[in-house]
Amino acid sequence: MNGNNILIYKDGTAIAGMKSCEISTSVDTIEVASAMTGTWRARITGRKEWSLSCGYLITANSGVRDLLSVGTSYTIKVKARDAADNTGVSGTAILTQCKITATRGNLVQGSFQFQGTGALS
Repeated sequence: MNGNNILIYKDGTAIAGMKSCEISTSVDTIEVASAMTGTWRARITGRKEWSLSCGYLITANSGVRDLLSVGTSYTIKVKARDAADNTGVSGTAILTQCKITATRGNLVQGSFQFQGTGALS
């Protein structure tokens, strides 16, 4: 699998395929009192969260207008392009940052940072 398999959807239509990607999940831990552990701390799991950071190539069609998309919710799907929907994971995420890097003599590149809202399933 490669970064090309991360697809971003808006209103049911694929609008972007990623060049590179990093997906992260985490969980809070909650300290609990336990007579069984003596002076050692005991913990249980709390709430989970996920996020996605990805890089992409800027196209003539999208261009710098991507900067205006911050705050928009998207459906994120991670699966092989031709695989059934139930083979990967998906969730809704809010675009929290859009960054564009334009260097003379190179392709213009962008990066998105998404914060998951709700389950990644």
